[in-house]
Order: sequence, then structure tokens, then C-alpha cells
Amino acid sequence: MYAVGEQDDHDDIFPVIEYEGAEGCWEAPADLERRLYKLHEVDESYTYLRLLAEHGVYHPVPIQQANRNPAEREFVTSEVTGSDGITRTITQVYTDGMLTRPHPYVVFEFITLGTLADILPPEVDVLVVNAATPCQTMFQVDDEEREVWSDLHEELFDPHALTDRLVSRRTGAPEQGPLLHGLACGAHLCYGNGDPWNTLDWHGAGYSAEVERLEESWGVSSREDWLETQQRLLECEVSPWFWDFVLGARISLAKENGNRGPVDAGLWRDSVEATLRRVIDAPPGPEFETFIADMRELVGKVLRYEARFRADELLGPDEVIRTIAAWDLGRASKMARWGRGARYATRAEMYDAMERVSAGVRSTYRSWAEFSAAYVMGRCLHFDEERFGEWYTEVLEAHRALLRAPASPWNTVPFQLPG
Repeated sequence: MYAVGEQDDHDDIFPVIEYEGAEGCWEAPADLERRLYKLHEVDESYTYLRLLAEHGVYHPVPIQQANRNPAEREFVTSEVTGSDGITRTITQVYTDGMLTRPHPYVVFEFITLGTLADILPPEVDVLVVNAATPCQTMFQVDDEEREVWSDLHEELFDPHALTDRLVSRRTGAPEQGPLLHGLACGAHLCYGNGDPWNTLDWHGAGYSAEVERLEESWGVSSREDWLETQQRLLECEVSPWFWDFVLGARISLAKENGNRGPVDAGLWRDSVEATLRRVIDAPPGPEFETFIADMRELVGKVLRYEARFRADELLGPDEVIRTIAAWDLGRASKMARWGRGARYATRAEMYDAMERVSAGVRSTYRSWAEFSAAYVMGRCLHFDEERFGEWYTEVLEAHRALLRAPASPWNTVPFQLPG
């Protein structure tokens, strides 16, 4: 049960958009819904279905009945009597952009069109897509229609095609300010996962998938776990302390040298070792000596990554990484949303986390480019092990896209905020 549900209870379970059909009265929340609306207007139901097969849909489930396995879920259905006097059983599904703010007791689960064809209860007569919205479309459910859905799924659904892309919401995003800035700080992960970067109404990959993501990737399986992890990310305590310790030693040496040119690598290593031996109260022995050797090697690793970053234009010719706080703060931006999607976080807690992320990033870095380079360094030190493989190339692609695309958060949200 949603531990903080009562704080966020509301009546907006399903989207209801009043629309009279006049041109320009309705702005679709995202590209998918805009395309679906145009297809609905010209009665292109088959092409409409093809888009659903590519992107998948979300269906409502009482939170007590939520399940990662679609076959174990119960569909919400209702009986509707048409103008012909026949009573039919209907069920509703929605595309991502149409989902309302998270509800405490009714959640949305992701499902593909192919899986829907396999598990939709036999008593369902009609599937309503985006009910009570300008792009509502209905499909009669019978064996032939299910076969069409299955075929389209086999032809079109590719989960990898939905990742590594910039997705922005046209409606429902916060105005310029700390909230929007905090959302923009999570743009690397939003790009990699193909998520809309500027929405606070977070559903992600569906309720059960968000719960599973947190448990498998972060060891977070409760509200208490989420609160602790979110706080540690905000305070930059998840990444190893010695990353910034080593970088800080270079900054100190540069200041002593009057910031006149690069710091000598040997001097940097010696400074790291001398400081560690002075401040760490540890008995001499092989374990401590191994740690010292690792810290000296970390200097070389940072220098080699920075050289590659310069070659790939992540860094300018004379730029260095000053701190890797971006790695924790960028993930904190998404952790706030993941916690909301899993119903571990209240809306107020998510908002507060976003504003703290924004403040932390703005007080630590001078530009989106500098923030991004530091985030990439953190990801590489965490995962890449100097292979310069997918852990590096994927985030490099995100960095370039986010800096270049006109609609990118980093080209639409000022790095420093007024006041």
C-alpha cells in the first residue's frame, strides 16, 4: 500500500480534456499524441494502431492488484449501453503523454499491444484509447482484431528504438525556475531511457517497473529506503569520497602555483599520497598501501579520461574536471521521479528534491557543459573501467544531443536563474 497516499489523494484518476473541436484549442502534450490526434481526425485507425504498437500503452490498475507480470493483472472494465441498445464491456488504455498526476491508489502499468492482444479478458468488447480526450479512438475487440495487434507488435515494437532520444512535453511542464532546472539536471538519464525530461507527473515505465527498477538497481524497496538514498544523493554521499578528494588535491596545487598551467602529474600523485598518510589514522600494512597505490593510479585514470574528453570535445583544451558532484546530483533528479512513480515519495518531497538538486548544481558548476562533463566522468569512473565502451559512448551521445538540439533542456533552461 502507498505509504504516503493520503497526503496526495486527488480525484484526477483519468484524464478528461474538454475540447470543442475548434482548430488551435488543444495542444497535444507530446509528439505521439499530436500524431494520434491528426490520425483520429481523418479516421486513420490502422495507422493509429501502428503507432500504439511502436510505443505501447498504459492501463489503470488498483495499486493492490499491480503486478510486474501483465498476465497477473486485472483490467478495469465497465458496462456501457450504446445508442443501439446493446450493452458492451469496455476497458481503457492511455498513451504516456495523456496520463494524469500519479494517484495514490490507482496506478498505470505499461503494456505492449501484442501482450494486450494475448491477455485482454475475453468478455471485453471494446478497447478505448485515450478516453475523454481529443484523440480518443475505439477498437472493437474480437479474434481478428487481436491477430492484427499481435502482427503489428511483431513488426513494429522495439524497446531499444524508444531509448536514446530527446522527449519533451509541450504541456504540463513547470515554468522557468528551480523545479524546471532541477528536471533538466536529470537530462542524461531521461535521454538514455527515452523519458520526457520536463514532466513532474511521473509514471516512467509503469508502476511495477518503477518499483522493480529501484529494487534491482538501487536496493530501494520501501519508502524508508528511498528517503535515505535520495538524501545521500542530494548530499553527494553515494559516490566514493576519494574521487573528489583526488580532484581537490589538484585544485589546491593549482592555487599554490597561481593557476599557471597544468599541474604536474607526479606532483599531484605525491600530494595525494602525502595528504592521505597524514590525515588517515590507519595502521601500516598491505591493505593501506594498496589503497595508496590505487589513489595514485586514480590520478592517471582521471588524466587519461580528460585527454579523451578533450579529443571528443567534452572538455576544452585547458579545462579539467573540478568535482564529480554532478554524478550524484544528476541521479538525484531522476531518483526523485522514480520515487514518485513507485509511490515512495510525496509530490512535495519530489518538488523539494528537485529544488535542492537545482541549487546544488548551480552552486557547483558554471554551465550545462561543465556539469555534463563532470557527470560523464562520474559514470565512467563508476562503470567504464577505461574501456571507453558503451558506458562512455552512450552518455557522450547524450551530451552532444543535449547541447546541440534546439529543444533540449540545456538550450531552453538557463543554467543560472535570476535572483
